[in-house]
Amino acid sequence: MDAQVRDHASQHDAIADLPLVTESARVTRVTKMDQDRRPEVTRAINRWVAEAAPEYSPIEGPADWDGLRERLVADGHQPVARRVATLAERYDRPKPMLARVELATESDVDFVAGQYIGLRYDGTSRAYSLASSPTRDTLEICVRRVPGGRLSPRICDDIAVGDEVTVRGPYGDLVLADSSPRDIVFLATGTGVAPFKSMIDYLFETGRDEYDGERRDVWLFLGAAWADDLPYRAAFRRLARERDNFHFVPCLSREPYLSDWDGETDYVQHALLKHIDQTKVATPVGALLDKRIEDGPGSNESSSIDPDNVDVYACGINAMVYSLVAAVERLGIPEKRIESEGFG
Repeated sequence: MDAQVRDHASQHDAIADLPLVTESARVTRVTKMDQDRRPEVTRAINRWVAEAAPEYSPIEGPADWDGLRERLVADGHQPVARRVATLAERYDRPKPMLARVELATESDVDFVAGQYIGLRYDGTSRAYSLASSPTRDTLEICVRRVPGGRLSPRICDDIAVGDEVTVRGPYGDLVLADSSPRDIVFLATGTGVAPFKSMIDYLFETGRDEYDGERRDVWLFLGAAWADDLPYRAAFRRLARERDNFHFVPCLSREPYLSDWDGETDYVQHALLKHIDQTKVATPVGALLDKRIEDGPGSNESSSIDPDNVDVYACGINAMVYSLVAAVERLGIPEKRIESEGFG
């Protein structure tokens, strides 16, 4: 059964009413979200090497990547050597890298979409954004492995259904602004999308994607290196099929190395600029940003974004958030309509 959510005129006002709780929780579901793509990597490397240097023997399974790369460089095949280095990194990375964990608490934990909790597992605590909507009666987090991290590798490798954890919270004030007729743009990299997953589900479940009977366009620009590094990709694609006013724009910087990906490969902030309505940009925003706007979208989206009629939310690594907010401000979007949170 869905939990009851108290209605508030403002999500920020709702935070003041929430008690800070410590609850025991039980793991009810664990899903590994990325894939083992080593066979794809091997095929791609063999294809490129065969085209550049047919005299080379095909590789099978783990290989001396450094030796192969050095040989390619020595034989004048630097572009292929760079591709090999990129794909070798993908081949050798730990597995899994991305996991979602669903938690059931003995009593409901009230929170506002966008907030986070402190999670304690096996004696170690870390903060994780809640990816579940407040309308649900379970909590969900999304965890990406941090090499050498104290907790994320154990969550990715070891946590299992039935395990007991402790949650503390909720915390944070990256929450939805008051309802308005403006459209909404979410921009995230990797697991920075977790609080936006909560917000997006909440918007559509409660009808807040409409204002006075008019639909608001809801955009999500989500960046990652590879397609299977996109958290909740299947759910977002399904929502985009079901809702005409939800626009999902994945931005995948390395995916063309492995597949026929023909969508956005640019940084999230640059992909945003490509989807801006040029007629609504009154003044030049700088040569580089102007060029991005003129390039047009690399996605299949036919809709565009009016910078005069939008609220923007950004979450991800600090460097991305800083550059993204700077780009958004150059479009003339006032600071009061930009909410951001960085980490790392």
